[in-house]
Amino acid sequence: MEDTFICRIATLDDMEHKWEYEIARHADDPGNWIVWKEGALANRREGRTLPYYGLLNGEIICEATAFIKPDPDEDSEGLIDETTAYLCAFRTNPPYRGKGYFSKLFGYMIEDLRTRGYERVTVGVEPEEVVNKQIYAHYGFAEFVKTDTETYPDGTVINVEYYAKKL
Repeated sequence: MEDTFICRIATLDDMEHKWEYEIARHADDPGNWIVWKEGALANRREGRTLPYYGLLNGEIICEATAFIKPDPDEDSEGLIDETTAYLCAFRTNPPYRGKGYFSKLFGYMIEDLRTRGYERVTVGVEPEEVVNKQIYAHYGFAEFVKTDTETYPDGTVINVEYYAKKL
């Protein structure tokens, strides 16, 4: 039997399942993940995000989220507007990394956003995440937008560099 990989916009049920997987995977310190789950579900319900999932034989193995409307409590200047979506939460389950599944999901997401009228996408990366910066550059994120900080639910503050690419 040949493997079947599909990409789609996640349902709330899909999201519940995936977030429970992430919380269990981070069982040693699930606090941030629990808060992020509630925020992700609320953002989806309120139409601020489009979560994209890649499924292999029915199992969710990778994901990415596009913020298409700004969160009023966040500083999204230069990152989200009527023609710019902010991409985040790029995750692939460990056994499936490096096999091209996320690349297919990323392509699906970009094409979907393009058909919805978006002309530009942005991403954020911590400055010391050299490999992630190289991956984003490979995907065409070459325009530096700004540097800012982000505070996790547990109070951890991180520096973030934001980059953009035209669609």
